[in-house]
Amino acid sequence: MRSIHDNLQAVRQRIERAAAAAGRDPGSVTLLAVSKTHSADLVGQALAAGQRAFGENYVQEALEKMDALQGKPIEWHFIGPLQSNKTRLVAERFDWMHTVQSEKIAGRLSSQRPAGKPALNVLIQVNVSGEVSKGGVAPGEVAGLASAVAPLENLRLRGLMAIPEPGADSGRYRGLKILYESLMGEFGFDTLSLGMSDDLDLAIAEGSTMVRIGTAIFGARQNVRSAA
Repeated sequence: MRSIHDNLQAVRQRIERAAAAAGRDPGSVTLLAVSKTHSADLVGQALAAGQRAFGENYVQEALEKMDALQGKPIEWHFIGPLQSNKTRLVAERFDWMHTVQSEKIAGRLSSQRPAGKPALNVLIQVNVSGEVSKGGVAPGEVAGLASAVAPLENLRLRGLMAIPEPGADSGRYRGLKILYESLMGEFGFDTLSLGMSDDLDLAIAEGSTMVRIGTAIFGARQNVRSAA
């Protein structure tokens, strides 16, 4: 059985190969280790192997890991759907929020961000496939939402996030890249969170600056979730 360290090395090498094939600097792609449903112990092992950014889908599960790993140099990203009654916890405890899809949620996150903390880094989630089951706003609504989110005092709008449907062709990815680049100048975007274990190579070829990798690092999901 390969260790977390070995898995991380393999994923980093895959990122390097994909970036090289696309003529990009591997350093332009950030690896976000998706630790949802995995234990604080495994997060600690990844941390010891040099990983710093971790993504979580469930607020309560994430808080338990944060408490267990308090004081460690970890950058916590919330990457799941967020209910209004959980915005305060995300605003107080996380460094990034990937799934902004309404002005209401963004406003709550900004007003609930504690004084003295750096602005919460946020991404707008885009529903590039039009699937009802997927979160996010339609591509045509992104500019309007960005205009509403960007001025919020305690948020820093960094860019876009999407989860294309399995097997999506390169056009889905390229369309998001075009949208991202069209808004980059106006809003100062620097982050396109796109690509997981199955589509990492395609996402990097189409401009992703952050890939979200879980199973390839931690293995199959574990049942550590206690509550959303």
